[in-house]
Amino acid sequence: MPDKNHATVAVTGVTGALGSRIAARLAGHGVPQLLVGRSPDRMPELPGAQRRGPAAYADAADMRRALEGASTLILVSGHRTGRRLEEHATAVEAAIGVGVDRVLYVSLVSAAPTATYLNARDQWLTEQFLAGAGIRHTVLRAGFYASTPAALANEEFVVSGPATTGRAAFVTHEDIAAVITAVALDDGPRSEHDGATLEITGPEALTLDEAVTRIAAATGRPYRYEPETLEEAFARRWRRGMSGNQIETWISWYQAIERGEVSVVTDVVPRLTGSPATPISNAAWWPAPNTARGTAEFRRKRS
Repeated sequence: MPDKNHATVAVTGVTGALGSRIAARLAGHGVPQLLVGRSPDRMPELPGAQRRGPAAYADAADMRRALEGASTLILVSGHRTGRRLEEHATAVEAAIGVGVDRVLYVSLVSAAPTATYLNARDQWLTEQFLAGAGIRHTVLRAGFYASTPAALANEEFVVSGPATTGRAAFVTHEDIAAVITAVALDDGPRSEHDGATLEITGPEALTLDEAVTRIAAATGRPYRYEPETLEEAFARRWRRGMSGNQIETWISWYQAIERGEVSVVTDVVPRLTGSPATPISNAAWWPAPNTARGTAEFRRKRS
């Protein structure tokens, strides 16, 4: 049963790997929830949770209906569409319009106006919008997912890209969800996290070769990393028929690692959850090869 001591939390992205984990953790704490998204039939069944939708970020009317009754909105970033700022802004304005008084926004560690990783530029724009929106908010900048290298591997378990000496503090979905849950549970009229930017990272910064080697040991599968030059990385993806936008986005992911933009290691996970950050070797979940966003979509189009 929902806990009457907790205000209702609206959670987006619950059909994805992160949003589903956040919703499950909140349900475990007895928090009443509104699960918001475009595909209610794909949403998990959780105690104390109502499915709301279909509601896309860009549809103001649907978002207002879906968010009615919520006090806090956990906004998991949408996909890169070329209009992500407008979509996020529409969702936030809909939330304000129905009386939501706090937004927890899931951003990226490297968010900046000139970030190498293209997705991180969109995240920064949303952060700036929130800062001027007149609503209580917390920015939760997640590091690169520990699962992503495994999802980027091809059928032979090879991960290829233009990053050799750069490092990333890969973080598990579970640790990100645990931090976001801890912030959501601090739901009084004021929180020490209001206006804060929290960078959620793993316990150490690894090169891609080190990360992939540890994934291989953890899974018992022959994952290996093969570095590429920028020219090789572009040419291989172009020959496969990937769009220029897909190629640019994925190469920028590798280059953000190479340039050290996601190498910061913070104490946010242990400080907010009371447990140490999870090493990549101990991640609870590994996706199949060729399932990274963009790669998986391209594969579906080709089949």
